[in-house]
Amino acid sequence: MCLGVPGKVLTVDGSVATVDFFGVRRDVRLDIVDEPVEPGDYVMNHVGFAIRRIPPAEVKETLALYEQLLAAISSEDLLAADIRGEIAATREKK
Repeated sequence: MCLGVPGKVLTVDGSVATVDFFGVRRDVRLDIVDEPVEPGDYVMNHVGFAIRRIPPAEVKETLALYEQLLAAISSEDLLAADIRGEIAATREKK
């Protein structure tokens, strides 16, 4: 399964942004994002590329959905397990 993960843009330097993903900071390429990105914006990231700027009106709902997935108790919830795995793998790379 392919996943996009939302994150908050902290800094922008040309076509690279430093983005916070649930407490994990990573550099993300902005080459294919759908519109200009500034610090404070939220983006949807996929394999190191921002693929979409999340409209401000959708940020709260998007983050709430991911928080629900992360809090899912069921070990059979494959999407929640995948998200947890992605976050754990990112933390291991630090």
